[in-house]
Amino acid sequence: MSGADRIKQLAAIMDLPGFPKSAGMRVVSVEPGKVTMALAKREDLCQFFGHFHGGVITALADHAAGACATSSMPDGKIAVTVEIKINFLSPADGEEIIARAETIQAGSSIGVVKVEVVSLKAGAERACAFATATMRAMDMPAGFR
Repeated sequence: MSGADRIKQLAAIMDLPGFPKSAGMRVVSVEPGKVTMALAKREDLCQFFGHFHGGVITALADHAAGACATSSMPDGKIAVTVEIKINFLSPADGEEIIARAETIQAGSSIGVVKVEVVSLKAGAERACAFATATMRAMDMPAGFR
């Protein structure tokens, strides 16, 4: 599958009803083993201090990891999370958060991905979280093959 086809496929998955769509997550770029996703700040995605909520940051990292692992898998497979670990490094107080995921290990059934999440504020990026995720290959639902 071409890179453009992968972007279309992952964008279609992100457009399905559910949290990623309602939160406004979007695919920025896709290449085999690398995915960037972003999420614009909204009040309902923040905690009481006005920073992105940790659960929202984790969700973006998780979806970026899944998309990244999927981009390394054979056609007809999709990645689902087995385990995710996240370290919060600083408050995500920017206008947007960006998750950059990269495959560390891609196997036939299990993959491991690292994700750096940055907060973009006034054009400057600051690392706000770092995650590792273990993903399992599952058969893609028939409508997405």
